[in-house]
Amino acid sequence: MEQITYSTVGDYQMPNLTVDKEIPLGKYAMMKKKYLKEQQPEILFSLRVRNQLNSYLMETEKKANEMIEMLMKELLTKNPAPNKEIHQMEWVQHMNNLQKTAEEIILKEIIYN
Repeated sequence: MEQITYSTVGDYQMPNLTVDKEIPLGKYAMMKKKYLKEQQPEILFSLRVRNQLNSYLMETEKKANEMIEMLMKELLTKNPAPNKEIHQMEWVQHMNNLQKTAEEIILKEIIYN
């Protein structure tokens, strides 16, 4: 855990706090932040105080995207898509279903955990 340093201002000890630069968050990072805010505010507070919120959210985003990629490959090998050139709409529907299935797993294992 990082030590918080203090500086003296008059008769008071003021913490030397820095704030992370705002970084653009991806879909899964925003979902995780919302979940923490609504369901686990103590963890959100702790991450903010230790100035680790952005790195935590970026790591969550990275993990989720990597897992989506891996799951999509697995699902495609188990459930091959129809020929894209002949059955375009069926292909789109199939790929959307696989994407939603992978996303459900991500939400359960990474975001809402």
